[in-house]
Amino acid sequence: MHAKAWTGLVLTLATLGFGCGGGGQKQEAATGQESGQAAAPAATPPAGEPAAAAGGGTGSITGKITFTGEAPKATAIKMDADPYCKAQHEQAATSESVVTNPDGTLRNVFVYVKSGLPAGQTYAPPSEPAVLDQHGCTYRPHVQGVMVGQPLTILNSDGTLHNIHSLAKNSKQFNLGMPTQGMKLTQKFTAEEVMVRVKCDVHPWMECWIGVMNHPFFAVSADGGAFEIKNLPPGTYEIEAWHEKFGAQTQSVTVTAGQPAPVSFSFQPTA
Repeated sequence: MHAKAWTGLVLTLATLGFGCGGGGQKQEAATGQESGQAAAPAATPPAGEPAAAAGGGTGSITGKITFTGEAPKATAIKMDADPYCKAQHEQAATSESVVTNPDGTLRNVFVYVKSGLPAGQTYAPPSEPAVLDQHGCTYRPHVQGVMVGQPLTILNSDGTLHNIHSLAKNSKQFNLGMPTQGMKLTQKFTAEEVMVRVKCDVHPWMECWIGVMNHPFFAVSADGGAFEIKNLPPGTYEIEAWHEKFGAQTQSVTVTAGQPAPVSFSFQPTA
């Protein structure tokens, strides 16, 4: 082949994109748009989790609930009316309405974002159910939070009759018998409410509390009085801490992306 013809063939192949490595084709595949394809949609956050704020990142609120003054003595529960219940405890069960930790902190305080979330923002409830168990003729847990529309699985782990009686004010109440061990029911709350009292009409000492929220930003204090509210967009929020005997307290907290915002509450005996 003459040199002039060979040079022309090389130039033609280069123009068609068949040069070494196919660099022109790789760039088009990477963008997906030069070939007329639409850009991939942004990932949707899991149910109950917010999208990251513009500019990136979320923060958290971490804190502790302390108790000052003399802690009330634990009140023994008399279960003599149902021999099965009494037999489930080697020592008498005690009321969980006030539970202080040895380090002077307080359990069973419901802490949640009361205001400050972006207007119009909605949060899908988790498909995974929250669980409320009737075990040893007590409710476990004593305090918990659920989202509006989230399934609440109610278990009877006892070999005796219970009935689960919701005293909700903003959602339809339910009052359901659970006569057999291993029985399971599922309920949902349809409106926000702080807090919903639940009781057993068969065993009058049995009660618990459920905070029903339209967002996932809540927690319950546990060992060491500690709690954490995760995945909050940066901003300033009003936080409320609620206790069944000592009432509610609020604070303003500013959250910054990528780091925890510390906060503490202190409760004391009521007059």
